[in-house]
Amino acid sequence: MTRTLKALILGDIVGQPGCRALFVGLPELARRLEADLVVANGENAADGFGLTPDIAEKMRTSGVHVITSGNHIWQKKDIYPVLQTTDTLLRPENYPVIQGPGAIPGKGHCIVTVRDTAVLVINLEGRVNLSPLRDPIQVARALLKQFRSRVKAVIVDFHAESVDEKEALGLSLDGDVSVVVGTHTHVQTADERILPKGTAYITDIGMTGPVDSVIGMKKETAVSRSLTQMPLKMEVSNSTAEIQGVIVDVDLSTGAAVRIERIRQLSSV
Repeated sequence: MTRTLKALILGDIVGQPGCRALFVGLPELARRLEADLVVANGENAADGFGLTPDIAEKMRTSGVHVITSGNHIWQKKDIYPVLQTTDTLLRPENYPVIQGPGAIPGKGHCIVTVRDTAVLVINLEGRVNLSPLRDPIQVARALLKQFRSRVKAVIVDFHAESVDEKEALGLSLDGDVSVVVGTHTHVQTADERILPKGTAYITDIGMTGPVDSVIGMKKETAVSRSLTQMPLKMEVSNSTAEIQGVIVDVDLSTGAAVRIERIRQLSSV
């Protein structure tokens, strides 16, 4: 009988509405989907920009095994010591490598064991319209060379803005990792598929955040910014939130994905 791993991967948690949706809805959602592993991007959880230690802990107690992030993880400095001491709170791996004073806190990969199965989770950040970081493809390949023989499955959260950059990374890692999901844009795409060599891919898994909004923020402010071109401060919309992400089944005998399905669940709070 084929053993499979069910990985539930959730899009960027946005502000208090996103946190409420996650804290209340995740336990039942994970039970219903029979998820073995839950990965969630938390970089927007603290009022839309950054993550605090308290929210990170509440994410874990709600059932999140690994918290990934992206360019906004640096907004709240009180998370820096947690990045240093918590293996399952990740920042993108492809930031510069600096030794000694000035070293960047944390790391972008971890190995977690669920149902006696070792899973490698990798967090990467794109470079198009973001910072000129190290090449995410080469960084991913270096990690795979180091850890692939020790794990049964590999999940990649690629926090990036460019569709073609996300697709290029997915195709470059096809057959070497189990899953590549895109995060960052907060808009769930409809291109989920199994790539030719067995990697599950989707350009963006969306957000866990307010539905009546512009990428989680107050729509009135977003419209005014577009009309006036003024740098108005974006604030999280206080509206009903939705949990968005994917559930992926991975064949543990091969490490290949056999199913990917988009998830959308409207919050009851």
